[in-house]
Amino acid sequence: MRVSVLTREYPPTIYGGAGVHVAQLVPQLRRLCQVDVQCMGEPREGATAHAEDFPPGANAALRVLGADLSMVAALEAGGPVDVLHSHTWYANLAGHLGGLLLDVPHVVTAHSLEPHRPWKAEQLGGGYRLSSWAERTAYEGADAVVAVSAGMRQDVLASYTDLDPDKVHVVRNGIDTEEFRPDPGTDVVRSLGMDPERPSVVFVGRVTRQKGLIHLVRAAERLDPGTQVVLLAGAPDTPEIAREFTEAFEALRSRRGGGVIWVPEMLPRASVRQVMTHATVFACPSVYEPLGIVNLEAMACQTAVVASAVGGIPEVVVDGETGLLVDYDPARADDPAAVAQFEADLAARIDELTADPERARRFGRAGRRRCIEEFSWSRIAGQTVDVYRAAQARRAG
Repeated sequence: MRVSVLTREYPPTIYGGAGVHVAQLVPQLRRLCQVDVQCMGEPREGATAHAEDFPPGANAALRVLGADLSMVAALEAGGPVDVLHSHTWYANLAGHLGGLLLDVPHVVTAHSLEPHRPWKAEQLGGGYRLSSWAERTAYEGADAVVAVSAGMRQDVLASYTDLDPDKVHVVRNGIDTEEFRPDPGTDVVRSLGMDPERPSVVFVGRVTRQKGLIHLVRAAERLDPGTQVVLLAGAPDTPEIAREFTEAFEALRSRRGGGVIWVPEMLPRASVRQVMTHATVFACPSVYEPLGIVNLEAMACQTAVVASAVGGIPEVVVDGETGLLVDYDPARADDPAAVAQFEADLAARIDELTADPERARRFGRAGRRRCIEEFSWSRIAGQTVDVYRAAQARRAG
């Protein structure tokens, strides 16, 4: 079987969970079938890259669609292919058009859904309507859809009601437990100003509405004064979001004094691993999260997690076993009282674990075991190939 994987992100240019997913999945798939990769951006080894530069000066979403057309042309010229597999709306249209042109099955992996991310309109403007159209068109025309969690499967079917439920398969994200493992070293954490002997809460992610970082910053005002707050957070979606976060962070630092650290640049993954290892608690305050690879990364580093109970997170973080979950209702996102309660509950759950380090360590050990037993990439690659075969059978039948 020859598969072409279509993606925006591919190593070394990775900035989100979908990119991590593709980077980890492709090597495992190559043990089972032939895999070609079409990505976007600068040329790189192991993939054919397509620049997002056409039409020149156009809206960013329109330039993505230009790169999609370039991908389809490369597929047509590249010889026989049996299955196309696209990741995120950035590459979904390439998969859809390529499937029509080549008459082969198109499989979509649902890492997130545009209808659940209305704040993207702040970033893309009218391009958000284009991204939403591209996603809907691809999903409704796909031969199979991979949802990265059972919660995501429900969201897919609720968002795209014309989809046949039999087309939607659950194949969860995974984690490389050799790459993400406990790191007892302290050179990185000390260089950042983090004291490994003091309790700490750590966040890793982009400065976006989706990741809920602003809620953690506000919650941190309630935390025990002895708890360090370490934020590895960059790549804001818009200047407005960057300004909102910066103002909230500066207010937090002025009130708490020392022990409040913000690292805006993207650190090497080995450095992130060490920071996660030395955290008493890893915090994931996302308001929308189909699965949350970052929670798996923290758990693999043997760190307890406090996370919002949204999307697929409860399928990763077992409440009372590998961490603690905090209720969040997306339908009440504009209700100040509900948001304030979420932030208060988030602070209380973090304080529970920083005040009981032995319980936090117990959660951390259980989390790593869960990663090893349930989330290996080799297992996920095998399940993905099963979906390819199901897509082929559906089309043939």
